[in-house]
Amino acid sequence: MQDVPVTALKGVGPKTAELLRKLGIFTAEDLVRHYPYRFERFPEVISAGDIREDGIFAVLAAPEAPLTVLKRGRFQATRGVLSDGTGSLKAVWYNMPYLKKSLREGTYRVFVGKTVLKGRSFEMEQPGIFPEEEYRRMACRPVPVYALTDGISNRTMTKLILKALETAPKIRDWLPDDVRQENGLMELDQASRVIHEPEDMEMFAEARKRLVFDEFYSFLSHVKEMKERNESLRSPCVMQTEEAGREIRGLLPFCLTPAQEKAAREIADDLSSGRVMNRLIQGDVGSGKTAVALAAVFTAYRNGYQSAVMAPTEVLAKQHFATFSGFFRGAADPPKLLLMTGSMKVSEKKAAREMIRRHEADIIIGTHALIQDDVEYAALALVVSDEQHRFGVSQRGALAEKGDHPHRLVMSATPIPRTLAVILYGDLDISTIESKPEGRLPVKNAVIRKQDRPKAFLHIKKEIEAGHQAYIICPLVEESELCDEENVTDYGAKVREVFRGTASVGILHGRMKEAEKQAVMERFVSGETNILVSTTVVEVGVDVPNATVMMIENAERFGLASLHQLRGRVGRGRSQSYCIFVQGKSSDTANERLQVLKRSNDGFEIAAEDLRMRGPGDLFGLNQSGELTFALGDIYNDYLVLQTAKKVLESGMVSKNRVTALPEVIL
Repeated sequence: MQDVPVTALKGVGPKTAELLRKLGIFTAEDLVRHYPYRFERFPEVISAGDIREDGIFAVLAAPEAPLTVLKRGRFQATRGVLSDGTGSLKAVWYNMPYLKKSLREGTYRVFVGKTVLKGRSFEMEQPGIFPEEEYRRMACRPVPVYALTDGISNRTMTKLILKALETAPKIRDWLPDDVRQENGLMELDQASRVIHEPEDMEMFAEARKRLVFDEFYSFLSHVKEMKERNESLRSPCVMQTEEAGREIRGLLPFCLTPAQEKAAREIADDLSSGRVMNRLIQGDVGSGKTAVALAAVFTAYRNGYQSAVMAPTEVLAKQHFATFSGFFRGAADPPKLLLMTGSMKVSEKKAAREMIRRHEADIIIGTHALIQDDVEYAALALVVSDEQHRFGVSQRGALAEKGDHPHRLVMSATPIPRTLAVILYGDLDISTIESKPEGRLPVKNAVIRKQDRPKAFLHIKKEIEAGHQAYIICPLVEESELCDEENVTDYGAKVREVFRGTASVGILHGRMKEAEKQAVMERFVSGETNILVSTTVVEVGVDVPNATVMMIENAERFGLASLHQLRGRVGRGRSQSYCIFVQGKSSDTANERLQVLKRSNDGFEIAAEDLRMRGPGDLFGLNQSGELTFALGDIYNDYLVLQTAKKVLESGMVSKNRVTALPEVIL
């Protein structure tokens, strides 16, 4: 099946194939492995006359009269009144004028969507429209929701995946039957099919468990192979570290904390040991990992070697370039720094590659552009990967292969419990920076309800007037038919209206083109934008010391680790900073989790609480923890499955020649 192109499936033409390519789907197998990221339950059909409050409802009704279309410039609203004999409600669709012809008076359909009271009557906003029989089938089982691109609806994606499953041969299970049964794992072929159309959530959970096991096993296999390979390597780059260490400490405008000093000594010992360093610096947000990395690259420079520093985004790479340049400016015979990113012109990239090849650049800072095939290093001895979990195993390895077994230093701003760290970073030695530099005030935290939002806006307004900036985070890009959480697109417009004439508001989300995202972020970094309304794409981002407020809508939708990461975007300067958690839906679990964040700013304490409090997870779509994003797995929700995968791998019960059906995990 893996070689069958999507165009071989009935109904997939060149246009649809091109849209699928944007999602990384090229073959029928890619479709089968395009797993749902959450599930929705469609509400039972009720009578229109029974609607008594705002919420998500489904009614079997028909338009009382022909629909009308109101046009204002490019904006179009299609309106009508739906009736089922027991009552009626209004309906509105935006930019869907074709419904006037396709949805005729007296035509009964199931309409499902968010219903709100406007005046004395209810109005259903942008309702989905389904034939009754189809809806009844959908309502009796969980409905998968897939990652999409413009031009492909969730219904279309579902149909394409089911077609791929119809033509797919049975998948050979790489896991021996006795191992599978001992660990309570579903057969691989069955799991690959059930995940897309489960009869109930119990079946879905079993299918998901098996596929998550495969993801974890694949990842841990990569880690084990890397560890075995690394342990056998001797380094050709043995460095003298004491003199460079003293010099860099003289250049820093502050003293290293004891935790930073300990990490710096461990790195220096590695660099001078004669073996290849493979070390992780794990530190809370704002703990000062960059200063430790500065000492390492400066040591490499003073020993005559090159260093490469890879960041996950261009904005962060530019920030590192500016930071490193500032620190090294006062050095006698300072190193030559070079910035290399994907957005550079062809001529600029060519010139940069030549400088790297000729050793006219000592410290090269950039994004994935650093690992392109045509980039040749003259004397690469140290590779630094920032935000380690944002790069794939293959990407980290590709940069390391650019030199003659260079030392490797990876950094993560996501504190995780040591029990997890030992499993996930099994190929690395771990240095932990637990304390923060002196002079930084702890972030003040507040948990509020939606009705208190005006007070939060007033607080943000005061901070803006004081010359500061603010983030507002939403869990969704666009409004879902069946979800009522705040979303970036609509909410950003509301925020602009609230702060009209007071503040400049930017909107950022992952579906934007890369150049557009970079531009929005750079305007915020420069201070041109006062408020940034965003999804969690800023969770791992740039350092904006002037930002003093982080407001997170529907905070109960995020994991503790993600919430702590988001909070880490503020409190990076000398001014008092604030984090406001807006709780959309109340529950005992949500209350307990948010209270943990309210009382503590310690990432390691929060990580331990996160692991303790996580159960089997919200199978209908609780956000992942933020670290090491797998297609399905979550290292917190699925911690027991992760342990099972580690146990099976270490047992040696599965021979390597059987492992042929595992997914390629890019982490």
